Amino acid sequence: MAKCDVCGKGVTFGHNVSHSNRKTNRVWKPNIRRVKAVVDGTNKTVYVCSRCLRSGKVTRA
Repeated sequence: MAKCDVCGKGVTFGHNVSHSNRKTNRVWKPNIRRVKAVVDGTNKTVYVCSRCLRSGKVTRA
């Protein structure tokens, strides 16, 4: 469950590329944090990426 509840940022797929230019699949995961936040006036545990936390899109409880 690597997905931000605020912005919807999720995993991104791509390739590892070796020196000989062979390509294998790889995944970039977002930096997800489990925080207690105020959602609709109540305290809830939500999964939020660190960028949303830093930019103030989430009010922590």
